[in-house]
Amino acid sequence: MIRLKPHRIAWTLITTLTVLAPGLAPHAENLYSDLPSIGDSAGSVISPVEERKLGAAFMRSIRQSGMVMDDLEITSYLQSLGRRLATNSETPAQQFIFFVVNEPSINAFAGPGGYIGVHTGLFLASESESELAGVLAHEIAHVTQRHLARAFEAADNLSIPSMAALIAAVLIGTQNADAGIATAAIAQAGSMQYQINFTRANEYEADRVGIQTLANAGLDPYGMPVFFERLQKSSRLYGSRPPEFLSTHPVTTNRIAEATSRAEKYPPGNKDSLDFQLIRARLRVMTYDNPHQVIDDFRQYRKRGERAAPYEQYEYALLLSATDEHREAVKILQSLHREDPDRIAYRLALATMYRKTGESAQALALYEDSLELYPGSVELMVPYASALLANGRAKDAFLLLKDSYTISDISNDKYNDPHIYKLLAQAAEAMDREAQMHGAMSQYYFLNGFTKQAIQQLQLAKREPGLTDYETARIQSRLDELKELLAEEEKQK
Repeated sequence: MIRLKPHRIAWTLITTLTVLAPGLAPHAENLYSDLPSIGDSAGSVISPVEERKLGAAFMRSIRQSGMVMDDLEITSYLQSLGRRLATNSETPAQQFIFFVVNEPSINAFAGPGGYIGVHTGLFLASESESELAGVLAHEIAHVTQRHLARAFEAADNLSIPSMAALIAAVLIGTQNADAGIATAAIAQAGSMQYQINFTRANEYEADRVGIQTLANAGLDPYGMPVFFERLQKSSRLYGSRPPEFLSTHPVTTNRIAEATSRAEKYPPGNKDSLDFQLIRARLRVMTYDNPHQVIDDFRQYRKRGERAAPYEQYEYALLLSATDEHREAVKILQSLHREDPDRIAYRLALATMYRKTGESAQALALYEDSLELYPGSVELMVPYASALLANGRAKDAFLLLKDSYTISDISNDKYNDPHIYKLLAQAAEAMDREAQMHGAMSQYYFLNGFTKQAIQQLQLAKREPGLTDYETARIQSRLDELKELLAEEEKQK
């Protein structure tokens, strides 16, 4: 098990929790000059296996904080865009997990093991897909260029669970002081004052590599400098409390000029996409404090007889639903679906409206047809399984989800998403398959960071009759793993 020495904790937090940091003052650049160089034989860098373990533990701590956005459509879009960039990066085999943090501040971060989080505020602040992609490409570059590697040197005093919780606590603590994991873990770090900064060289390299990744992926390489420049120009509007992005990572004129100069060396790519604008519209509706007021503004716009863009019609339909005008929403979505029948956002929204208007048969038929078009799509599987359960078709829901979990492989995490396991447990319970129910709930609790509850569910699963010797052995093996993990977690309290 990897442990980290106390004198490495500050550097771990500095290098792990950084996004788009600016050039530093000269004294700051020299602050960590005694650290071993990447690839230096004198430096014992964490192995890929250990880094993945730390990353998974980090993600569990983030989920436990309750700040991960619970919306599969938005997450799936972000994952798709992130994978497109990652496969066009300098290390296309590197694994990344992209997720959305439900936080209105404009920020993003790269964590251990290729876990990259994007705040909802950053999503909304980006006006085009290439701008959002520019931030992601920059973060991907920090990982692929091994800027994070020095943070994870093997040592003797701090375990993976402790380190993961500490990283997550400092990150979440900087965004939300009330987050549950922050107080205890930060207290463990003592009275250190952490600065979340890479060196100037790291930042310029991440910009350079990120812009190349944008171009390789067929996206507009100007997305990065355009986003930087707009944030810099708008910073004066925030007074003494600028967005988190600008207060912790100010964007300099030199940096914008350098990024623009690099972008000029590449051919223009795709600046935007309808998928991005649809997801952004969905997120806007979710964040409106008063959808009734917003829908009145939309109606005034429509009275002028102007032709609304598809994403504006989509947003209007979602607003209608938010104000309980579901049947009006159905009409708009049906029209959008007819004009663009393969668009997954329209299919999902229309199926949701059918469920809200009590048209279950239409919803189920649309889900089934959509899964044939997009097999294995999690954002389709979850609402389809939910609809099946609501209509008394637990067996069909179980069969739909069963590939994500088997009782003989408790630790299987094909989808790395708790939603799948919660629904699978509900389907198994409806079918009186108690062992499968407890096994699925164990994985659900584990992914959300609740190890003790995960253990309790497996203990219940093991007591169920009818298990084969192999299944019992697999459950026991997983129990042993979780108990060891729990012991490590208890040490940090």
